[in-house]
Amino acid sequence: MPRSLIASLAAALALAGCAHGPAVSTSENLPLKRVVIYRNGVAYFERAGQVDEDQVAFQVQPEQVSDFLATLSVMEKGGSSVRSASFPISTEDAAPSTPVTPDPDEGPQAQPPPAKPSAKRVVLQLDGKEHDLRVGYVAEQPVWRPSYRLVFDGDQVDLQSWGIVQNVSGEDWTGVQLSLVAGAPIAFRSTLATPVIPQRPVVSDQGEVISSVPQSENQLAQVPPPPPPPPPSASMSAPPSAKAAPRSPSTDKLKKKSRAYDSALEDEERADQAPEYLPSAPRNLALLASQQVVAGATRYDVPNPVTVPDQSATMVLLVSREVPGSRVFLFAPDPGVPDSSQHPFRVARFKNDTPGLLERGPIAFFAKGAFLGQGVLEPLAAGAEATVPFALERAVAVDVDRKSDVQSARIRRIEAGQLTVERDQSLKTTYRARNGGAEEASLLLKHPRTQGMRLVDPPKGTDDRVGEGNALVPLQVPAHATAEVQLDERRPYPMQVDWMSPYAEEAVKAYLDDPKADPKAVEPLRAAWTLRESLRKANDDHDRLSQQRSVIENAASQTRASLQSISRAKTGVADLRKTLSTRLGQLEQKNAELTQELLKLELRQNELQVRFGEAVRELHLEVPGQAQAQRAHVSTSVPAGDPS
Repeated sequence: MPRSLIASLAAALALAGCAHGPAVSTSENLPLKRVVIYRNGVAYFERAGQVDEDQVAFQVQPEQVSDFLATLSVMEKGGSSVRSASFPISTEDAAPSTPVTPDPDEGPQAQPPPAKPSAKRVVLQLDGKEHDLRVGYVAEQPVWRPSYRLVFDGDQVDLQSWGIVQNVSGEDWTGVQLSLVAGAPIAFRSTLATPVIPQRPVVSDQGEVISSVPQSENQLAQVPPPPPPPPPSASMSAPPSAKAAPRSPSTDKLKKKSRAYDSALEDEERADQAPEYLPSAPRNLALLASQQVVAGATRYDVPNPVTVPDQSATMVLLVSREVPGSRVFLFAPDPGVPDSSQHPFRVARFKNDTPGLLERGPIAFFAKGAFLGQGVLEPLAAGAEATVPFALERAVAVDVDRKSDVQSARIRRIEAGQLTVERDQSLKTTYRARNGGAEEASLLLKHPRTQGMRLVDPPKGTDDRVGEGNALVPLQVPAHATAEVQLDERRPYPMQVDWMSPYAEEAVKAYLDDPKADPKAVEPLRAAWTLRESLRKANDDHDRLSQQRSVIENAASQTRASLQSISRAKTGVADLRKTLSTRLGQLEQKNAELTQELLKLELRQNELQVRFGEAVRELHLEVPGQAQAQRAHVSTSVPAGDPS
């Protein structure tokens, strides 16, 4: 291989080796002491030590200079001695590179990679030579990521939380105090290291000035509430020791067989009671990270110094404690899991009773020495409950049936003689669960809520999560049995109805029978309703008499036609003519009597109609409806008429 190619490769390797360096370094006696990693791509680094010079120089990577200057903080015993911080600015002019003519005898030559910009030197000028300094700054850092374990042991649920930290800073973290912060405080890239000359406004000779001044924004300082105390752990009482049954006397041979049998039973019992190797709490609880909430952010402080070499990662135990929880089934159809339209998921429900936030991350489930499955825990606030699926259960099947209907009528408003009632559009959903397993199944039904509808008389224990658009409905299904539950959702809507309609009758009678009705409105409404009942009876009588008169008129018309058909006959029809004439006279007499009664009844109808109209015109009633009650948090649509 030609010497020039070897030299080029050596230079490339040397550049590659030094291409990656620490974001911030210093030759002074300021080792790295503390690292605080956030979930937004930055970390806070703190260096501390004794300095016997009048200045401290830092080597900062060019892309980190702005963050370093924007977040630099210097703490010193007895007060700060920093006079200034100087740093060079970037210049665009550079010496032109001289092209290299390749040697044809040496073959193609490797081109060295472009040189990485050198680190910037930031110098802190101090007012003396003896200093006890702590220098903090923010630099880019991969986010820390949580990983969870949930172990079921009977009625006990143990939660573990681990934090995964990756060190790609370019330097080793040796014996640092490590802290992990949940949440993402605002962090942005600044341009403090780049010279900026803004465009200035031009003031003319006429004295033009800037017409508006940008306003600043202030925020009042607030003390965050103290974290809630952790719940006291339930004391676990030891089970009473079993007493050995007395052994009955027997022959030596029987005794020997009995001892052998007892020994075999003891061996089997010891095998059954062998400890299961599962994720468990540490023996020394002092090894756990301390958890605290500072200004609304959850911070985990690792108690012992941590060493993380450059280009490596570590896991630290953050939380290990018993939490309230259980295993249940969740019926929540997911398009990504086709069989979930008929079968529920196995899920874990547990409560975050730690004082802080649990970030989003993978969670693994264990029970009885076995791995059950995995899920993803969404961000879980303190005191909140999580429901995490980890497997599909095919021994339980769920059928869903939905029916729509219109129900009930309530008085909504009476104004200017007009009656407005409120009806309910009802959507009934029936869930029928079949359990083919040998144990009772505790089932949660994730019911999608219909927008604008309210849940009426839900089953006990239902969690109606209107903001999330669903409700969690519990259902117990015995072994090898079927159980069902029905959910009724209703959307109220108003409609104007006639006082004589069945809707009016249902609404008014319900209001008059309601013990919560306004007494001042009940009496005049009852009086008006009495007139309405009299008017309705008069209308019914008028319809009945009108129908009778119509029948009589029809019979009289037929009798006249019969008389006319036999009028040409000369002999043999006298008796028939007499019978028909008598019948026609009777029909005409009855018709005259009915006409007289109808005239009287019409006068009565007119009187009652006027009285009833005046009575309802004096009524003024406004009843808060279900639609009005739901308007504060649900957007309801009002149909123009009956949706049925």
